[in-house]
Amino acid sequence: MATEAEILEALKVIEDPDLHKDIVSLGFVKNLAMESGRVSFDLELTTPACPVKEMFVTQCKEVLLKLEGIDEVKVNLTAQPRKNPMADKAQESMKQVKSIVAVSSCKGGVGKSTVSANLAVSLAQSGAKVALLDADIYGPSIPTLFGLEGRRPQVEKDKFYPFEVGGLKLMSAGFLMQPGEAAVMRGPMISNLLQQLLFLTSWGELDYLILDMPPGTGDVQLTISQSLQLSGAVIVTTPQKMALIDVAKGIGMFSQVNVPILGVVENMSYLEHGGEKIQLYGPSGTPALAESYGLEILAQLPFFPGVVQMCDKGQPAAAHHGTPEADAYLDVAEKVVRKVAVAQNENVTVPKVDIEW
Repeated sequence: MATEAEILEALKVIEDPDLHKDIVSLGFVKNLAMESGRVSFDLELTTPACPVKEMFVTQCKEVLLKLEGIDEVKVNLTAQPRKNPMADKAQESMKQVKSIVAVSSCKGGVGKSTVSANLAVSLAQSGAKVALLDADIYGPSIPTLFGLEGRRPQVEKDKFYPFEVGGLKLMSAGFLMQPGEAAVMRGPMISNLLQQLLFLTSWGELDYLILDMPPGTGDVQLTISQSLQLSGAVIVTTPQKMALIDVAKGIGMFSQVNVPILGVVENMSYLEHGGEKIQLYGPSGTPALAESYGLEILAQLPFFPGVVQMCDKGQPAAAHHGTPEADAYLDVAEKVVRKVAVAQNENVTVPKVDIEW
C-alpha cells in the first residue's frame, strides 16, 4: 500500500483555484489515516460555504485511487475559517466573527438592501454561520425584507439578541423604532447607535457578518472603518450614469481606508421579455468603470419582478430554491466567498482613519 508521504505527494497536484497553492501546502489535509486499503482524512477548508468543496472531494478520490493498494477513500469536509485579525483587540461580542463584508452602494434606490439580504440568505444556506446587520440607520429595510416589522429584539444583561430566520441572524436599528418612526439624529448620535448595534449584540460564532451599509461616504462609513477590520466590500450599482458617479466615490472611500473591494454587482441590468433583453437604463457603463478600477463584475442581475413581490411579503428570493432568482444570488455568494478567501490570505494592514473638523 502507498505510504503517507506518497499520499500527500499525490494530493499536492490539487490546487485551490483562488489561493493558487496546493491543498497540502495550505494545510487543508488533516488527520490522515490508512488501514487495509482504506484511506481517510479531513479536508479542512477556509469556510463551510466553499463553492468548490465537492470538486476537491472528487479530485482527492481520483488521484488517490490511482495509487497502489488503495481501494477506498473517505474525505471528511470540515472548515476552520481564518481568525479575525482584529480578534484580540475586538469587543467581546465580535471576537468570534471571522469575516465582515460590507455591502455598499453610495446611492440610494439601487437595491443594495435586497442584494445584502439575499447574499446573506445564500451564504447561510451554503452551510456557513451568518448574520446580517442593517447599518442603514435612516432607512432600515431588513425588518420589512424578512417580515419582522414591529418586532423588538430580546434584551438580557445589556445585550441584544438577534432574531433568527432560517439559520440567519438579523439585527437592525429598525427593530428599535416604532413602524414609520423617523431616525431624527445628528452624525455623532448615529455613530453611537451603530457602535451599540455592533458591540452590544450577542452575535456568537459567525463565519460571515454582512453589513447592509447606508448610502454615502460619511460618518457611518468612517465609524465602521475605524471600529472593524472589514474583510472586503461589495459595491452595488445600477447601469445609469448617476449611480456610477456615486459608485466611483465609494470605491475611492474604501481604497483610502484600505478595505479590499471584492467586486461590483450591477442590479436591474435589464428586463427579459419574450427572450429579449430590454435595457431599462440604456447601455451600461459599469463594465468601463470596473475596468478602469481593475474590479470584477460579480453579476449583472436582471430586473426580477418576482423579487419585488417576495420582498413585500418578507420572503427573500434566495430562500426559494431552484428559481432563477435564487440561482443568481447563490452565484454571487459563491464569488464573494472566494474573493474573501483571497483577501484574507493576503497581508492587509488595519486602517487608521483620522477625521479633521
